[in-house]
Amino acid sequence: MLVGRSVTLRQVREADLDSLYDAHADIRNRGAFFPLGVMSETAFRGQYAEHGYWQQTEGMLVMVSPEGEIAGHIEFFRPVSYWDAFELSYQLYDDRYAGRGLATEAVRLLVDYLFDTKKEHRIQLVIVGENAASRRIADKCGFVEEGVARGAFYNGGHNQDVVVYSLLRTDPRPWHAASGDDRP
Repeated sequence: MLVGRSVTLRQVREADLDSLYDAHADIRNRGAFFPLGVMSETAFRGQYAEHGYWQQTEGMLVMVSPEGEIAGHIEFFRPVSYWDAFELSYQLYDDRYAGRGLATEAVRLLVDYLFDTKKEHRIQLVIVGENAASRRIADKCGFVEEGVARGAFYNGGHNQDVVVYSLLRTDPRPWHAASGDDRP
């Protein structure tokens, strides 16, 4: 469990599966910038039965709000098999959780965890250019904008450009400077 001031990240529990699948299957809560693909309930539950959504090179944690509600999830995975990197993806399940800093803190908690426990040197975010909220999260978390991958993301019936951001293990993490922590 990763505990912050405004959010707690924990592994998925069997008791979470019904609500998580409902959130996954309800594409209305994804907005214009999150992939719209839906996995079957059998496959969704099968992945939980096989590995609990947690493996060496990929995993999903639920974001628990201060009120104890599952507010969303954050996941890490290898974007390309031969890169020394992870990519993060996150989603809030309801607008009432937006603007409260939960996703920003979730990114910071998972970044620290991954750099403390895994050998990968790079963590990246891939964000649709018009997604101002996620771009603010990248900026607040010290990610560096690297460039645009044109037409790389198909969603909502058309291809969209995405902006690639990265944070290296050796880059400063602004939340550490604010707390006096001298880690990069």
